[in-house]
Amino acid sequence: MGRRSIKENKNIYFLSREEAGLTRAEASEAMGYISESRLDKIENERTAIQPSDVVAMAEAYKKPGLCNYYCTHECSIGISSVAEIQPSSLAELSLGIVNSLSQLNKQKDRLMEIAEDGKITSDEMTDFKSIQENLNKISVTIESLKLWVNQAIADGEMK
Repeated sequence: MGRRSIKENKNIYFLSREEAGLTRAEASEAMGYISESRLDKIENERTAIQPSDVVAMAEAYKKPGLCNYYCTHECSIGISSVAEIQPSSLAELSLGIVNSLSQLNKQKDRLMEIAEDGKITSDEMTDFKSIQENLNKISVTIESLKLWVNQAIADGEMK
């Protein structure tokens, strides 16, 4: 087993490997195609990480949230279009979905009125923005639930 690093300011990939209890050699072997030296360069930010590297790490380290981290912090497209997912409990996620859907149910008639003529007028804009915010909240909650399920599977809690 390799020595434990005492480096400060470790990036998320470095920390995730250590949390998984893997040395670079073991991680490299688990991923199959990322060499130890490339992994060292990624962890010490001497080379850019590629999306396929992140997917391999997420699987090897049993940490599916790495993909969301990459998309929201490092991918130029994802930074502007992907919501960062924060870990939550199943209870919180379930209540969030129920609450948002209940709110959307209350807003559906107004959405139909706004959509009826195919235009959003200035007097409809405030209500439309509120509906849009709620839809975004539902989307983030669903993505959070998917991540929760993937993490539970990775942890062996679900099959």
